[in-house]
Amino acid sequence: MPNLPMILRDARGRDICERCSVADRPHTRMRGLLGRADLPAGEGLLLRPAPSIHTWFMRFPIDAVFLDAHLRVLDVIPEMRPWRMAGRRKARAVLELAGGEAERRGLEPGDVLELVPADAV
Repeated sequence: MPNLPMILRDARGRDICERCSVADRPHTRMRGLLGRADLPAGEGLLLRPAPSIHTWFMRFPIDAVFLDAHLRVLDVIPEMRPWRMAGRRKARAVLELAGGEAERRGLEPGDVLELVPADAV
């Protein structure tokens, strides 16, 4: 089954990630962003289930947004550099964005996100 492009929005209707890939299978979660040279603004990867992540072998910093089962933001780790690990209690998913993107989009703990198919817009 192909990974259809998704849009991730907050409850106010603001687009948080215009091109969100969903990694919800073991192979896609394991691969994550490995092998990529960068992550453009507006693009991201939603890993689920995933209570924690690592940035081993990555080439660039990312913003890690930890989400609960209802896609509520639990915490944001900005500019997480390569060769780091992070996790949060009660996290069920992690949104990986380009470094600094969470702040530019105004993401904060407590925000609730929703996935919308790109072709439904």
